[in-house]
Amino acid sequence: MSNLKQIEHKVGLDLSLDETMRQFGALTAEELAAEGEIGAPDISEGEIVNVAFDRHKIRKIFHSGEWWFSTVDVVAALTDTVRPTDYWYDLKRRLIKDEGFAELAQKVGTLGMPGADGKVHDTDVVTTETLLRLIQSIPTRRAEPFKRWLAKVGHERIQENQNPEIAIRRAVAVYQAQGRSDDWIEKRVRSIVVRKELTSEWRKRGLDERIDYGLLTAIISHETFAVTLTDHRVLKGLKPHRHNLRDHMTDLELIFAMLGEKSTTEIARARDARGFNQNKQAAQSGGKIAGSARQQLEQQTGQRVVSSSNFLGKQSRVADPESFSSPSLFTA
Repeated sequence: MSNLKQIEHKVGLDLSLDETMRQFGALTAEELAAEGEIGAPDISEGEIVNVAFDRHKIRKIFHSGEWWFSTVDVVAALTDTVRPTDYWYDLKRRLIKDEGFAELAQKVGTLGMPGADGKVHDTDVVTTETLLRLIQSIPTRRAEPFKRWLAKVGHERIQENQNPEIAIRRAVAVYQAQGRSDDWIEKRVRSIVVRKELTSEWRKRGLDERIDYGLLTAIISHETFAVTLTDHRVLKGLKPHRHNLRDHMTDLELIFAMLGEKSTTEIARARDARGFNQNKQAAQSGGKIAGSARQQLEQQTGQRVVSSSNFLGKQSRVADPESFSSPSLFTA
């Protein structure tokens, strides 16, 4: 494993977590600046999103630089009443009569939002700040969980554009809550930064994110692990478009995935690769470097790096690497 540590150090994969987060923030800020969005939320006026609280869907709409939430949806989620519209009408009438809440009632706005019938209807909405005050007048045991939920969905996207490091710190908190080890979390965060560094380089070299990124990623991964991305997911029991493969990689898999992408980035820079074909060659070369290092480790340990281990329904990773029953997965 000492050779592996040397490789990590040589290509800069042994950075501290704080430095990794700083790099994530810098790279994200660079991306936003390139798109002309730095310092401003990338949310369009009038954008409508359905967000889930418990078993309920709550509509929110972006207006005048902040999110506004449907009061009827909130009432339905907090009270489980079968008539949320009537409940809200009575509550609003009481608020208007109550001198202490008259000012609060004045902060209720009306914006067009699609209803259950698919048509747009004028809907009472309030901001995050007003909603926090409003739920004080609703007798419910869900008040505290709802406040925590609201703090997250009411601000996160705006905050992350203004301070990109927030996104990666939130990811770390999620991984900790899932029971991931500190060592794994550090490697996963580094892998996110290495990936972002690579896509940033691809963007500068004129590649199409919608088409080229996926093709080049598949090339690097196959050269690194001698298994396709699809077969890698199948081996781990992951579902397409639902599970992120890297969130289920072992420590070793993450290291070699990083090595392949980091090597590709450096090769693309050294060769000044332009367009898809030149970057394809860089991807093949970068992946082969990682693949060669993987083979050397497997020869020394007698164990495969690619593992069926995952985090599906588990609080701790199964010991890896594991034995394999499908040799065909490793054919070119």
